[in-house]
Amino acid sequence: MRDTFVKTLIELAKKDKNIELVTGDLGFGVLKPYWEQLPEQFINAGIAEQNMTTMAAGMALEGKTVFTYSIGNFPTIRCLEQIRNDCAYHNANVKIVCVGGGFVYGSLGMSHHATEDLALLRALPGVVVMAPGDLVEAECATKAIAEYPGTCYLRLGRGGEKRIHDKIENFQIGKAIKINDGEKVALFSAGAIFDEVQEACKLLNEEGINPALYTFPTIKPIDKDVIEKYASEFDYVVTVEEHNIVGGFGGAVSEVMAEMQNKKAQLIRIGLNDIYSSIVGSQKYLRDQYGMSAKKIAQRVMDVMKND
Repeated sequence: MRDTFVKTLIELAKKDKNIELVTGDLGFGVLKPYWEQLPEQFINAGIAEQNMTTMAAGMALEGKTVFTYSIGNFPTIRCLEQIRNDCAYHNANVKIVCVGGGFVYGSLGMSHHATEDLALLRALPGVVVMAPGDLVEAECATKAIAEYPGTCYLRLGRGGEKRIHDKIENFQIGKAIKINDGEKVALFSAGAIFDEVQEACKLLNEEGINPALYTFPTIKPIDKDVIEKYASEFDYVVTVEEHNIVGGFGGAVSEVMAEMQNKKAQLIRIGLNDIYSSIVGSQKYLRDQYGMSAKKIAQRVMDVMKND
C-alpha cells in the first residue's frame, strides 16, 4: 500500500503545487521517487513528529495541502495533542498518513503495534478516518482525502497486500464497498486485514455458510445505510479489524446498531479484546495468536452460530 500511496501522491502533487509531503526522518527508500521529482514539495522534519504536525498545520492554514508521513504510532499517538489542537480544531487541511497499521511491525513490540489509532482519531470531531483494504482502495482513498477540505487520517499497510478490486466505480468517503451478496451472516472488514476476511469467507462457504462481504475503507464517517440494512435483515453482523475492538471499527458499527429500533442481528466484534499484545512476532503470527487469521475468524463465526 505504501508504494501505491507514494505513486498516487506524486501524480497528484505534479498537478497541484500546493501539495506538500512532510516526513519524520524515515521512509527514504519508498519516498525517494517523490523527493527526487518534487524536491520543492518535500520536507524532512527529523525525528520530531510533534513539530512535524504543528508545522503541517501552519502550512495548511496558509493554503497548502499537507501530508504527514511516518510509521506505526509515531504520526498519531505521539502527536495526538498537536492533531487535536493544531489540525482538527482549526479544520486544517492536513492528511496524517500511517504506514504499518495493526501488527505490521509486530516483531518490534507493542510500542510499534498500531492498535488504538483508529479509536483515538475517530474520537476527534471533524476528522475523517480511512483504512483501505487493498491497493485500489489505497489509491482511491489518497485521491479522496487530497480533495477533502479538512483533517484526515489514512491508515495503510506496509506492503504485500492482495489486490481485491480491478477498479472501483464512484469511490466515496463514507461509503462501504460490496464484495459479494450472502445470507444470514454479514462480514464487515476494515483495513488491510481484508485478505484474512476474504479467505475466512471462502472457508465458511466450504461449510455451507454464505456470508455477505463488505469492505469499509472509511471508518468515519461510517456507512450507516449498509450497517442498518444488514443489522435489520440478517442474523449476524461480524466486524473484523487489526485493532482494539473498543472504539475502533467494531465500536463504530456497534454505535449505529445500538440506536436502531428494529435491530435483528447479533454483533460479533473480532479484533484485540481490549489488551496490548504482550508477545512479538510476524504480522501473520500475531493475527493468528489474537484470533484474526482466516481460520480463526471462520471458526469464531461457526462457534457463535452453533451455540445460538
